[in-house]
Amino acid sequence: MASISIRDIEIRFEAFQVLQGLDLEINSGEFIVLLGPSGCGKSTLLNAIAGLIDVADGEIWIGERNVTWEEPSDRNIGMVFQSYALYPRMTVEGNLSFGLRMAGVAKAEIEKRIARAAQILRIEPYLKRRPSELSGGQRQRVAIGRALVRDVGVFLFDEPLSNLDAKLRTELRVELKRLHQELGTTMVFVTHDQIEALTLADRIAVMNGGIIQQFDTPDDVYRRPNNRFVAEFVGSPAMNFFDGTVVTRGRSIGFEVRGGPTLDLDGYAFASRPTADARASLGIRPEQISLSKSDRSVSMPAIVNLVEPMGSDKLLWATAADTTMSLRTAPDFEVPLRQPIDVFFQASQASLFGENGERL
Repeated sequence: MASISIRDIEIRFEAFQVLQGLDLEINSGEFIVLLGPSGCGKSTLLNAIAGLIDVADGEIWIGERNVTWEEPSDRNIGMVFQSYALYPRMTVEGNLSFGLRMAGVAKAEIEKRIARAAQILRIEPYLKRRPSELSGGQRQRVAIGRALVRDVGVFLFDEPLSNLDAKLRTELRVELKRLHQELGTTMVFVTHDQIEALTLADRIAVMNGGIIQQFDTPDDVYRRPNNRFVAEFVGSPAMNFFDGTVVTRGRSIGFEVRGGPTLDLDGYAFASRPTADARASLGIRPEQISLSKSDRSVSMPAIVNLVEPMGSDKLLWATAADTTMSLRTAPDFEVPLRQPIDVFFQASQASLFGENGERL
């Protein structure tokens, strides 16, 4: 296991600045996910850690070593790419052993490492097969195994599940989680899939425009997003937003929805007390909205326009204060369409963002 320290790194391609002044501290044994839209710089950052891209400035440390200018082969890392990158004419066993043989590892040690990796990844029955005889999930296990046999301190994954169908992605997610729990090795995983990030990560670095917007636990990223970008990007369906104005009445603070009611925000944990009449956006996630009143709940009139049965629940699409919103209900709950109803939520579960997009 090894920690990773990214210190004020800068990466640019000719005149285009990809990363600038980026800092990131990853603890030994952590599973870190770099999450963000295409072009946000997450794969660039991963490739810089791997030594596949040179940095223009700053330092990269793995453990106690400054590896900024070291070759990839000297960084004690194993990398798994989006494409399986397996040698088609070699068997699974040959693919697993190739790097070790090139490094001059003793035959007995190679056999020992292959047997261990095959057992952990459950690919023992396929060692004599070629990649063309394997399913996509089996090939990706072999690709992971090829990194695993190197017995390194850090594993880097560049969207390794993106080429798999939904069922295989779920299975491999579970396998990766189990693998990390068993090995306890530091892992850095790049994805644009928020489900992968939320289920796999110890901490998530949400990136946009080459900047880390939030680096936090999955629960905090989801429940207390630092800014509106994080709130919009993480969650499916996306968080509901209502524009309006913060209003104060003595010690009490409320939110006047544009084209709608004034909502009581008692119970909301403000990062700092906002000024009166400050423009803001109120965000609330679909599953945090209810059709039944509870203690200290805030209510708002709405009209349900569409119902989507999702199997385990129903997704309702409604209009409130001239804004389209979504909420979740039980699968057997019946709600009248195009009839006025009241929806309820807890102020303590909401997120309030100022004009600059930062959390209030």
